[in-house]
Amino acid sequence: MYIDAIIIIALVLIALCWFRSFSKFIYAFAIIDLFLRLIDFIANNIGIKGFAYWVNSTFPNSIKAIIEAYTRGLLCTVLVWIYIAFMVVFLFYTCRVFIRKK
Repeated sequence: MYIDAIIIIALVLIALCWFRSFSKFIYAFAIIDLFLRLIDFIANNIGIKGFAYWVNSTFPNSIKAIIEAYTRGLLCTVLVWIYIAFMVVFLFYTCRVFIRKK
């Protein structure tokens, strides 16, 4: 089933159309990834097998898991490094906000 690819493509397209600046896109990208990771963690640790099965069959684990599921070889490596770069930029933006608050 391609529901995970459809979800991520739709969310990225919405983020690109809605948030026109690069920083807002990075924030949306990180929020989507954190949401997927949070849903996965809750499903695997809540103890309800039906809910865990539904979440694991409906939602992907993370954006990195989607990249690894649909690509192989050099393309996968390049896309994962782009993913890592986006997360580093997100970390930079987050740290910058905390430093400015002082």
